[in-house]
Amino acid sequence: MATPPLKAVTLTHVRYRKGDQLGHFLAWVSLVPVFISLGGFVSHFIFRREIQGMFFALGLLVSQFINEFIKTTVQQARPEMCVLLETCDSHGWPSSHSQYMFFFAVYFTLLTCKGIGLWGIKNRWFSNVLHWTLAVLTMYSRVYLGYHTVAQVFSGAILGILIGAGWFWFVNSVLFPYFPAIEESAFGRYFYVKDTSHIPNPLKFEYNNARAARSSANKVSKSN
Repeated sequence: MATPPLKAVTLTHVRYRKGDQLGHFLAWVSLVPVFISLGGFVSHFIFRREIQGMFFALGLLVSQFINEFIKTTVQQARPEMCVLLETCDSHGWPSSHSQYMFFFAVYFTLLTCKGIGLWGIKNRWFSNVLHWTLAVLTMYSRVYLGYHTVAQVFSGAILGILIGAGWFWFVNSVLFPYFPAIEESAFGRYFYVKDTSHIPNPLKFEYNNARAARSSANKVSKSN
């Protein structure tokens, strides 16, 4: 009985030339979307459960489904390097990594422009520079490592920006008025889902409230 051919999960299947230090670095950069998805959004749901963050994650999933639909429809081949990378069985246009990172970058930037985020306005410039830098590095890494052509990564970036901006408008113009209803719903009450979009600095707000609650608890215990 013939052994069926093996297929890699392209999102995590990253190879580089042995001894190439830049390639090694860019291979790790190529995994940033995985770190954001598993480390970032999963941790966000466990510890914060912000409605805005949940729709952010949902938008990235929608973007990836759109990417897969386009890839299977257009069926544009990857560069010739795909033979060595063992990725010729998957399609290259548009780059899903570029699309993911530029969706993330534009959505995050629009959040900060609207004044929504965990940090004060003075500190948000650093996070914006960081995620746009990661987006550009991810796009470059896909070409450098041989997974995509320049056209494929740029088309992914453009598509990510367009979908990210459109999704941001949809969430914050169409869905935003329903955020209080989501908070008060059975789902919201059971999972403690919340919206802190109206709070300028949620971290400071939660820090002050935690300190106040501890101070109040200490006073009660001393009085008893």
